[in-house]
Amino acid sequence: MNLLRKHRLMLLALATVLLLPLVLKSGSLASEVLIYALAALACNVLLGYTGLLSFGQGIFFGMGSYTLGIILTRTSLPMPLVLLISILVGALIAAAIGWLTIRQKGAYFVMLTLALAQMFYFLAYSTPEWTGGDNGLLNIPTLPLTLFGYVLLPNKTSWEYYTFVAIIFLIVFYLLQRVVESIFGRTLLAIRDNPARATAVGYNITLFKLVAFMVSGATTALAGALYAMMTGIAPLTSINYHMSETILVVTVIGGTGNLFASVLGAALYVIASDWLSNLWPRWLLLFGLLLMVVSLYMQGGLWGLCELMFKRCVKPGRTSNPTAEEPST
Repeated sequence: MNLLRKHRLMLLALATVLLLPLVLKSGSLASEVLIYALAALACNVLLGYTGLLSFGQGIFFGMGSYTLGIILTRTSLPMPLVLLISILVGALIAAAIGWLTIRQKGAYFVMLTLALAQMFYFLAYSTPEWTGGDNGLLNIPTLPLTLFGYVLLPNKTSWEYYTFVAIIFLIVFYLLQRVVESIFGRTLLAIRDNPARATAVGYNITLFKLVAFMVSGATTALAGALYAMMTGIAPLTSINYHMSETILVVTVIGGTGNLFASVLGAALYVIASDWLSNLWPRWLLLFGLLLMVVSLYMQGGLWGLCELMFKRCVKPGRTSNPTAEEPST
């Protein structure tokens, strides 16, 4: 029982991976759920565990897409190595952005990340020879997963690619769960709740925030690379402000401070967006109403709602001993 409780979030993530093919007809849509879940996991590390509200997550998502696209369209490097390079690029860019931003607090930090997001957007727009400019980087191939010359996953169909994305998602979820449950993760919570006290104890909060930024940037870049390989294009929209906003919205919908909450937020966002867009062309109005409901009545996100329902359904019963006698007066 203790083992199940310890790994309950990992088991929930595994159950989600197994359940998606049963409830969704499209393998691409199922892959998109897990890709956005990866991006939301990364954002949750910053927002939920470190207390950093960043509007620059689209930078890492877009750079992951562009890095993978540029390498796959211009070289013959194997796909696993390209993914590792994309992760490394995301971590390095996050280190540079973190070094510039984490010394600022509150609104100044938010505005600085927003300004950097716009800067990277215009940088991608003004270098069409590398990024494709407004048209995006086209004809990105979906390569098979090979090991020592053997094809493990051909990735020729959408469901084969979903299997590939699901394996990566489970590995990343496990690693991030270990990170947030470690001493490093507990220290991030202390910095989030009381940075002055954490500094007084002796922690270098700047260094801890920088490492959290790098972990978040690397994971988000991985999500961007997987998304580009799935769609065959690295569009300019993958690095603009809207992508940062989307990742942040997905994180808040699911709930902060819990990694599986990000999976719930990604599933709701992707599935609801697909369903509402088929229902009405101006579906964003309906989705805006959904966000208002979450903001007003579900401030703990979907995970907070699930916890509340669970506590109401499973109430600890009062223990009584019917054979016990009343003490005599």
